[in-house]
This record gives sequence, C-alpha cells and structure tokens, in this order.
Amino acid sequence: MFFTPATPAGLRRQLYAAAARSPLVFAEPNQTVRSQRPSAVEQDEQSFTLSFDVPGVSREQLVVGIEGNVVRLSSAEGAPRSYHFACELPQDIDAGQSAAKLENGVLTLKLAKVAPVNRVTELVIH
Repeated sequence: MFFTPATPAGLRRQLYAAAARSPLVFAEPNQTVRSQRPSAVEQDEQSFTLSFDVPGVSREQLVVGIEGNVVRLSSAEGAPRSYHFACELPQDIDAGQSAAKLENGVLTLKLAKVAPVNRVTELVIH
C-alpha cells in the first residue's frame, strides 16, 4: 500500500522555501533582526543621499560608521529592534562634511564625497 502526501510536491517546496527565506518569523517581536536596504538613493556631484526606514529606534540607538568608501549602519546593543546594513560606495566619503538625520522613523544620510585632488605636477622645460 502506498500513501500519497496530502499536499502536492510543488506546494511543499514553496512552503519550505518560504520558511527558509524568513527564519526570523518565530523571533520575539521586540528582537527582530532586519538586514536593511536603503529605501531611496540619490547622488549629485557633491554627495550621496541614502534613506532608511528604521521604525522603533531612537537616534541614540543607531550607529553609523564611515571608513573610506564603506558605510555601515547598525543598531546599538539593547535597542528594541536590530538593524544591519553595509555598502561600498564608488567614491570615498568625507565624514567631517557628512550628516545624519532621523525623523519619523526615517534615517537620512547625506554623505559628502571627497573632492578629487589634482596630483599633476608641471615640469619646467629648460
């Protein structure tokens, strides 16, 4: 005697694949971990502007790090929600001229580009 499963194989694969994609479904609601992506990315000649939806955390609970052309965003330990993001931008960032603003659960990073330095030296012809 053979038993056939009650759900078709294709449906079982979809259910298992969905469970594998979202392993945090069973996490506590106040400890969800989110790999954050920018909701908006803009660029002009002087800066990059990245916007992130980070509801549930205050500005004291967010950490933004800049190293060369790499930007990292994470939530501090003990924050009600956990966010993580890192990206490499095509140009180095001037951290001194950059700014971050959190308003209504939206973090906006205005990252100033490092101005290219002209390293051309003219030689005197004798």
